Amino acid sequence: MTSLATHVSVFLRERLPLESRASARTTETYALALRLFFEFTAQQLKVRPSSLRLEQLDAPRVQAFLEHLENQRHNGPATRNVRLAAIRTFMRFIEHREPAALEQIQRIRAIPMKRVDTRLVNHLDREEMQALLDAPSPHTRDGIRDRAMFYLAYSAGLRVSELVGVRLDALTFSPHASVRVLGKGRRERALPLWRETATAVRAWLAQRPPGRAPEVFLNSQGAALTRSGFEYILDKHVKAAAKRSPSLLTKRVSPHCLRHSCALLILQSTRDIRKVALWLGHASTQTTEMYLRADTTTLLEVMNATPPPSLRKGHFRPPDQLIALMTADQ
Repeated sequence: MTSLATHVSVFLRERLPLESRASARTTETYALALRLFFEFTAQQLKVRPSSLRLEQLDAPRVQAFLEHLENQRHNGPATRNVRLAAIRTFMRFIEHREPAALEQIQRIRAIPMKRVDTRLVNHLDREEMQALLDAPSPHTRDGIRDRAMFYLAYSAGLRVSELVGVRLDALTFSPHASVRVLGKGRRERALPLWRETATAVRAWLAQRPPGRAPEVFLNSQGAALTRSGFEYILDKHVKAAAKRSPSLLTKRVSPHCLRHSCALLILQSTRDIRKVALWLGHASTQTTEMYLRADTTTLLEVMNATPPPSLRKGHFRPPDQLIALMTADQ
């Protein structure tokens, strides 16, 4: 193997998890981006990935890889930007280890991000959300687990990684029900739980099988539930809930959709974007402002508080049919 492999190993095993204290999910995302880039480059050069050298990873090659993502893998601009960000961070790491490659690395780091369309967040209204919460059966162990997961994900506005990562020691039921969450950027927050959420979680804990995993939610093998496992469960119950609320079939209900739904519920209840940011664990309210665009009630208040321009009154009188007939002949 070349020295490039050494750089990658140190970057993924030391720099990210130990020095930067990046989460396991972040490290996985960076590793995936680099793997795709190295596989693409090796295929282009007709060599094994382990034979790649740093000087072969230049800016034109990165540009070709980004075009491959969009044209061949059909990735959107957001995914393309995530892959580029990982490559740029890796190159910045190498910059101090390989001073001779400084100019090459600076050209890669100068590749700009692509602008992404800003769309309204996908969320569920209260009727749709209630249909989803009621979909799991309260008469089976899996149904009790799924109901508890949905209530906790929705009421706490959790990311899917935060949900499946909740540990038993993070739950408190006395004097008030709450959950401690370790979020993005290693920011910890404590959130109170609705009485209904606490009841659903308690019901699951009473049926939870003993397992070695410290996480609250387990799969059928007694191991911690994974992100993909939760996505599968959610999709299954969305189809069942659609029988009661058919509008669910017109929406893409992802785990993050539950988080968006929680954010809009808080915004409509409090009218305070700062409280939404605090609840979701956002470092800045700039991230939370996207919910203002999706909240029609807030915009309706703005419209009602704004005096509209006057409308000139008048009545439309159609032309006489005989005169119109003679005008048409001309």
